[in-house]
Amino acid sequence: MTAVDDARMLYRDRLHALSTASVHQHFDAFLDIPWDEPEYAIVPNDPRWVLPDADPLGHTDWYKSLPLDRQIHIGMYRQASMVKVGLQFEQILISGLMHYALTLPNDSPEFRYSTHEATEECHHTQMFQELVNRIGINVPGGPAWFRKIVPVLALFASRSAPFGFFVGVLAGEEPIDHMQKGVLRAGSVGHPLVQRVMQIHIAEEARHIGFAHQYLEHKAPRLGRFEKASISILMPVIMRLLCDVIMKPSKQMRRDLDIPDEVVDAVWWDSDSSRKALRDTFGDVRMLAGELGLMNRASRRVWRALGIDGRPSRYRSEPSFG
Repeated sequence: MTAVDDARMLYRDRLHALSTASVHQHFDAFLDIPWDEPEYAIVPNDPRWVLPDADPLGHTDWYKSLPLDRQIHIGMYRQASMVKVGLQFEQILISGLMHYALTLPNDSPEFRYSTHEATEECHHTQMFQELVNRIGINVPGGPAWFRKIVPVLALFASRSAPFGFFVGVLAGEEPIDHMQKGVLRAGSVGHPLVQRVMQIHIAEEARHIGFAHQYLEHKAPRLGRFEKASISILMPVIMRLLCDVIMKPSKQMRRDLDIPDEVVDAVWWDSDSSRKALRDTFGDVRMLAGELGLMNRASRRVWRALGIDGRPSRYRSEPSFG
């Protein structure tokens, strides 16, 4: 057996392990969250909605100086808005995965896990939308250009440029995963519905991110020189672009909540602490880019110019470092 055969067998085994894990450990949006338990009820003036210090906006002096009822409203709006953006990304991802699956031949190792992932993402969209509905604030989610343009790009890429599509998958999954893990690691006390949604999302996204990593690692050696050079430049651009969509409040959110421009600028990403948080978000992706041979002199300049350069993680999900 050749080294290529060994690598392909290892790849199939890893995807089979991910599929088996999805069979034996998965969640249902309406079975695994006690939506109607009294402790989980969404009621007016509940201080559990106050944003914790682990949230970039909750950490600001501006937010902390507001009256309690306003802090609660902003906390509810922000949680609903981030969940709605996540829901929209999941919808785009599901559509792209199904179009990608249409291109796969029989006995493809990617087919089964792609459909497992799509199934789990469908549960996530139900979970996210139910939380938004119960919060009761009519948030739009991502900016209009994201909702109109990205679905079209994702459909094209999933069939014609699947390597780039899975780079985009990581660009949507890594920032949310990093932020949610940071909140839970900090032990921040918030509304139990939000905490339960985060716990479920983190548990299943670990497999989804793992699949994207495995796919990119397996396919990278097959890239041509031009494609590899192009992806090395586009990768940090896609990461930063989708990170801003996910993390930064939309213009409508800023208007609705009357958040001063100087607060938004400081939190995303003009202060030293916020720039560090931005760099830390992509430690795992920088590690992967190095392993894929996508870190070169030109691409490092792009990572640096976009403010997302820095030391790569030593292992996946390494906590943020100083």
